[in-house]
Amino acid sequence: MSRFNVITTVPEFERRVRSAASGTLTGTVQSIPSVPFPVGPEEILDRQTGEPLEVIVVGPGVPLDKAIKLASVFDLMYPEISVLLVHETTEALALQAMRSGVRDLLSPDADIDTIRVMLERASLASASRRRGLTPAHDPERQQGRVIAVMSPKGGVGKTTVSTNLAIGLAKLAPMSVVLVDFDVQFGDVASGLQLSPEHTLSDAVNGAAANDSMVLKAYLTVHPSGIYVLAAPVSPTESEHISGEQVARVLAQLASEFVFVVVDSSPGLGEHVIATLEQATDAVWVCGMDIPSIKGLRAALGVLHEINLVPPGRHVVLNFADRFSGLRVQDVEDTLGIPVDVVLPRSRNIPLSTNRGVPLLQDNVRDAATKGLRKLVSRFDPKALAQPQKKVHRRVVIS
Repeated sequence: MSRFNVITTVPEFERRVRSAASGTLTGTVQSIPSVPFPVGPEEILDRQTGEPLEVIVVGPGVPLDKAIKLASVFDLMYPEISVLLVHETTEALALQAMRSGVRDLLSPDADIDTIRVMLERASLASASRRRGLTPAHDPERQQGRVIAVMSPKGGVGKTTVSTNLAIGLAKLAPMSVVLVDFDVQFGDVASGLQLSPEHTLSDAVNGAAANDSMVLKAYLTVHPSGIYVLAAPVSPTESEHISGEQVARVLAQLASEFVFVVVDSSPGLGEHVIATLEQATDAVWVCGMDIPSIKGLRAALGVLHEINLVPPGRHVVLNFADRFSGLRVQDVEDTLGIPVDVVLPRSRNIPLSTNRGVPLLQDNVRDAATKGLRKLVSRFDPKALAQPQKKVHRRVVIS
């Protein structure tokens, strides 16, 4: 969860920072009196409450020499904390700020949207540095979990499951979850979350981002729930220039930086889906409560078993379940030959949440579908998995 601190003598600027942080970023803003000016980082950190400090905004109204000195000390002692300097920019100041370790320069007249973008970038840089400071030989440091949300056919609620899963996981690992839209032709994760991303997958697989994780993370979009999003290309024609090899490389990069990488894949078993499965630690299989969807999933699983491409973690989600479909959960399990892990009953709240762009787990809607989504999230919670399980599988009855 992001945490920001501001040192300024200008109440109006502090108000804009607070508005920017509350607009899209999780976390709160603390302020430190600028008179007398803090003698060093310890004085600031001693007053810190709640989440770890990620971004400190210095100015306006702060003497430039003191601001530069404070940034230099933070850069040496706490490089994981990003410093934003608020001052009228000149070429000489830009060079001085760069040498002192200032993350970005911000105009005192910057509007709320500009401040928000700067805070997002600085927060992302802080998270990257924290992970980078973990020693490479640390036994606790490991690749993130890549969770592919899959379906042989479209229209079964795959994106709904993906977005809610990512938001639920963010409560387990704040600011450490990225949702990737690999439905490269018709992906709608961005619209489903009411995001207007500046960059998409097309940018991420080309140029410097292909070889530099820091550049790649600059192409991610921050969602108010605290997840990062890599959106699908804007135009379906752009998918022709994205290969399976590029998809695999992006996933490997993200897995090295995030605890959870949730992938909303395209329907079927195309090149990009196969590349995703090769990197995945888990597959969440989504099917509807209709015969074509169930038979399609059985056929897909059969093919993947033949080529030995089924991820170790398997999670079957039955969506749109109701007792008027003419099928029972047992019928679905008998056809698939494997148990159904999570049942999502048909709910009026799901299409409503989709149209609003606010997933159920973000809005904390209370209904049976929300309960099912939370159960899916719990399958990836280390604390929940550590508890003894009395039953391996319990038959679900749809009311």
